[in-house]
Amino acid sequence: MAKIKSNYDVIIIGAGSVGTPSAFYLAKENNKVLVIDSNASVGQGSNKTAIGGIRATHSDMAKIQLCSRSIDIFSTWKEIYGEDIEWYPGGYVFAVYRDQDEKTLKELLTIQKGYGLEINWLTEKELLEIVPDLNPSGLLGGTFSPKDGNASPLLANHAFYNHAKKFGADFLFKTIVENLKINHGSIEGVITNQGSFFAPIIINSAGAWAGIIGEMAGLHLPITPDSHEAGITEPVSRFLNPMIIDMRPFGKSENFYFYQHYTGQIVFCVTPLPNLWGLDTRETSEFLPLAARRLIEIIPKLQNIRVRRTWRGLYPMTPDGFPILGFNPEVKGFLQAAGMCGQGFMLGPGVAELITRLVNNHLVENDKEILNALSPQRQFLSQEMLK
Repeated sequence: MAKIKSNYDVIIIGAGSVGTPSAFYLAKENNKVLVIDSNASVGQGSNKTAIGGIRATHSDMAKIQLCSRSIDIFSTWKEIYGEDIEWYPGGYVFAVYRDQDEKTLKELLTIQKGYGLEINWLTEKELLEIVPDLNPSGLLGGTFSPKDGNASPLLANHAFYNHAKKFGADFLFKTIVENLKINHGSIEGVITNQGSFFAPIIINSAGAWAGIIGEMAGLHLPITPDSHEAGITEPVSRFLNPMIIDMRPFGKSENFYFYQHYTGQIVFCVTPLPNLWGLDTRETSEFLPLAARRLIEIIPKLQNIRVRRTWRGLYPMTPDGFPILGFNPEVKGFLQAAGMCGQGFMLGPGVAELITRLVNNHLVENDKEILNALSPQRQFLSQEMLK
């Protein structure tokens, strides 16, 4: 095991979907990097509970561009770096059964196509050719984006970790950040239960706990954890390619989404209605009956499939549904990469590359526009339409 030093160029708090790829790209650019995490290994927070969906089909410029880059990285990872992260380009389908959802998605197509996304509205007949097992009753059609897909959060995060280590990044696990060292408005390092570590740049990628880290610097970051439950079935023969999203609210669910994993299982998740704020990750007795009913309603042939397990994870939500990305002017050197709103896995590689350019003063075209849109100083007035 490499000896942990005291002084670094960058210290990253959180070894999850954003922190670990950030360590890789920063170390690759010859930055001395330390990653600190309270867990025993990488990806044991929200990354561990992510279901693996990756889409660029968002409603705004910043997330479209960041996730488009992430797809480029995920889809070519095995070819470039050798590890199989179970990338599967199945696409995404927003299946529509309500007039208002059809109107929303058709209006968004102009924005999405304007940023180069391959996405189209399909009629009911066209959509059933893509997903023959969809329930046709009341189906109006939907959007299909074939270049979206899914991958394994566990395998991907470990791949980033392994390559970050190869480029010299240090990781310190089972370590609690107790405070930040700030001198005359500038960040100097972190104080942990394992000692103090120093760097002129600290990146806050602590996921659901990012708000607590912000408070150590006297900052209010509007990030509130919201718990979501998910489940996985037994594996079955491949019959479904795209991730399916049903935008309709039903009971205690705002929407529902699921896909068939690379290895054959159906992975499914519900967005709770109302939100379940807090850090509670205990499964509930309400989730599976609700999710099963929604799953069978959309794909009736799944009525006899067996569920293997369920789990509950945390979505670090912001008021507008967009991440917080950039330096806080109040504390020089304190960089936020937080509030991913449950989309940290799909945003992670794209965000990590942008962070690396920002730290090294190598911003490229469109970076400033993205950073302005996701700035910690924004008003949080708009709303992401496809959260």
